[in-house]
Parts: sequence; structure tokens; C-alpha cells
Amino acid sequence: MTVTDRAGLRALVVDTLAAFAPEVDYDTLAPDKPLREQIDIDSFDFLNVIIRLHERLGIDIPEADYARLETLDSTLAYLAQRLGLD
Repeated sequence: MTVTDRAGLRALVVDTLAAFAPEVDYDTLAPDKPLREQIDIDSFDFLNVIIRLHERLGIDIPEADYARLETLDSTLAYLAQRLGLD
């Protein structure tokens, strides 16, 4: 999938998260609080989110960078940088 701006990137990230936690109201997510706590997913689901983001965006996300995907804001900033959207 081609993402051309941050709004599109946010939509893709939320869609990806919703596949693992469909009951969450993503409009109420605090962008600066840990995602895993807010959407109540375990480390295995978090790894699957990362794999799905890799597949959908076509970018590698090294294990050393997983901590940079802690919050919605940090995830969007990291992915935007990797995609050259900044």
C-alpha cells in the first residue's frame, strides 16, 4: 500500500491495530501513552502488528527499533521517517 501523507499513515496504523483489537475506540487513543496498554495486546500480538506494518508498508522494522513504536505518536514519527514523509 502506498502512503503519501501522515493522515494516510495514521489510518493504515489504526487499521492494522484494529485487526488485533477491534473493540477499541481508536478516536479516543491518547497519542502519547503506550499503545499496548491502551489497546490491551500482549507481546505476541505486538510482534504481529509490526510484521503486518512491514508487509503493508514494505519497510523493514528491525528488532532494535521496536521500542520506538511504543506510542501512537512515536510509531507515526518512526514510520514517517522510514517512508520519507517528514
